[in-house]
Amino acid sequence: MAQVVAGPYDCDVVVIGGGIVGLSTAYALGRAAPGTRVTVLEKEQGTARHQTGRNSGVIHSGIYYRPGSLKARYAVSGAAEMVKFCAEYDIPHAVTGKLIVATEREELPRLHALVQRGRENGLSVRELCGAQIAEYEPEVEGLAAIHVGATGICDYGAVARRLAEASGADVRHGAEVVRVDRRPDRGVAVLTAAGDIVRARALVNCAGLHCDRIALLTGDDPGARIVPFRGEYYELARPELVRGLVYPVPDPAFPFLGVHLTRGTDEGVHVGPNAVPALAREGYDWRTVRPRELGATLAWPGSWQLARRHWRYGAGELHRSLSKPAFARAVRRLLPAVRDEDLVPTAAGVRAQAVLRDGTLVDDFLIREAPRAVHVLNAPSPAATASLPIGREIARRALAALAGSER
Repeated sequence: MAQVVAGPYDCDVVVIGGGIVGLSTAYALGRAAPGTRVTVLEKEQGTARHQTGRNSGVIHSGIYYRPGSLKARYAVSGAAEMVKFCAEYDIPHAVTGKLIVATEREELPRLHALVQRGRENGLSVRELCGAQIAEYEPEVEGLAAIHVGATGICDYGAVARRLAEASGADVRHGAEVVRVDRRPDRGVAVLTAAGDIVRARALVNCAGLHCDRIALLTGDDPGARIVPFRGEYYELARPELVRGLVYPVPDPAFPFLGVHLTRGTDEGVHVGPNAVPALAREGYDWRTVRPRELGATLAWPGSWQLARRHWRYGAGELHRSLSKPAFARAVRRLLPAVRDEDLVPTAAGVRAQAVLRDGTLVDDFLIREAPRAVHVLNAPSPAATASLPIGREIARRALAALAGSER
């Protein structure tokens, strides 16, 4: 690979990853520092092919996240910004509100804790008794629920495409990064699988499912590894059973929200996801196995610690993955009218979850800086909701790296 030269640079900032976070970063760079030359390298032939385009399309309110955390701050502000962005650019969206429903007595303290957390995060939350649930969702049953008005839905694929257009960046598709040569005193050079070299003054790593690999290529130890979890979805054959968004009370030990029901902008209702280990970074079904990627996951000590700690939870998720009746039983806890045949398989997604060496699931967004580089090392849900403020924060750090390189 050619070495970095003192100049000229092909761009000021090279962003690796053309998902919603990478494109929001390019968009924010153009607005914070007009004239900044930005190149986005995306290995797929289009935008939003992975996490951005394979989720339930929910604009999250921020109710679940620890007050003061990046997730809480950016989801709350990002939700309002995302609605405004969609309205400005005529992107399909709606502010629907959602129900979080307790179906077991042991869930009631956790539901009440969510009310307190939501209010600490500045959200309007209405508490409902079991009989009041029917005001919002006539077919849903539970002991109690809360209604969160700020939740919505949108088409994140359309948002990503609009960000790409509005950013003014040079967005290159089919540009898989295979090598990075960084010289702290000179810049970075990125080599793609096609043999192209992009020289930049600074690098931003928004590679999602591959962000840890890109950090290692850059010469930085991320301190965590991406362990991919597949979320499997069904489409509801009788969408009239659900008016809006219905969620169970989540287990606070996990970053997953449980099987929920989401009426999308297309008026269809998504059911899911579960969370099972994927056998490849982009393993959207059990048939997709990439031995090198699976081997890297199994070689990471945190994977075994995680499995040892949470095997019971994982066994339940695996059972629901392999058994449609088991998945349907989980749905019937919220929606008793659902029959097995009402669930029609649809596209799955894979969550890029960072796991520490000791098996801890990284709970918050994780952004780290290094000489001439900014690495986004954990940005699963609600990153799409929070993408506009996250992009501004990454852009701020990238511009600081540029300023530092000029000293």
